[in-house]
Amino acid sequence: MINGILNVYKEAGFTSHDVVAKLRGICRQKKIGHTGTLDPEAVGVLPVCLGSGTKLCDMLTDKSKEYEAVLLLGQVTDTQDVTGTVLEEHEVTADEEQAVEAIRSFVGAYEQIPPMYSALKVNGKRLYELARAGKEVERKGRPVEIHSIEILSVSLPEITFRVACSKGTYIRTLCHDIGQKLGCGGTMKSLKRTRVGIFTIDGALKLSQLEELAAQGRLEEKVIPVEAMFTELPALTVKDAFARLIENGNAFYPGQAEESVRTPDGGQVRVYDRKGRFYGIYAFSEEKERYQPVKMFL
Repeated sequence: MINGILNVYKEAGFTSHDVVAKLRGICRQKKIGHTGTLDPEAVGVLPVCLGSGTKLCDMLTDKSKEYEAVLLLGQVTDTQDVTGTVLEEHEVTADEEQAVEAIRSFVGAYEQIPPMYSALKVNGKRLYELARAGKEVERKGRPVEIHSIEILSVSLPEITFRVACSKGTYIRTLCHDIGQKLGCGGTMKSLKRTRVGIFTIDGALKLSQLEELAAQGRLEEKVIPVEAMFTELPALTVKDAFARLIENGNAFYPGQAEESVRTPDGGQVRVYDRKGRFYGIYAFSEEKERYQPVKMFL
């Protein structure tokens, strides 16, 4: 079984579920999961976790993300992108300076109301299921943060911008909200995800490329090891005599490690055996004076 992460370039027309299904065939294993959906027509970075790496899915979903989007002003659709039904059309009276100022005003924290066409659940039903049935329900605003916005080009009624944002941010909704602020409406024309945490678009591979590598027996060359997600944490090697503790996912004491490391209360470390095998992430408990398992990747 392959364990780790693949940096996949999702192409237009594929759902995130499609990518996982195709990779199960390419990798010849079932244990695969993605780290957050991209709309079918969106393209870009989609980290996919394999084997023991699937335990990282929730952790990678929490990472900050970066996108390049094209905003089309003067139009409102039911999906908040150009794939939907046009609900309103308005003349764009704002000039370039006013439009750019409105976009930049969203930098920082704000309450974003999720779109009806999304996978979020309300009373056990996914919003897109209700939307397709012609129903609209009240949605509560969710706190998101726009870390930065860079204007790449302006050719009204279209504006291309790069945005770095927190998890849970809908760029479609950001485009809609910008249009509302300008009074003319707005919708997302296209979207490319360029970064998820440490994964960037420069290193992302299309499914066809991964399929070719698998045929050559070279797929594992592109698999990023699980431990690469935690390089900022200090490493501890457990002595041979106590290796059975980490093999069973148990706690261990500082004296049972090769290294003498001063770890603050709650401080996390990467744990290995003497053969260099990575076992998981542990945190030090001052109260119990030992390292406790946080997440194991056996």
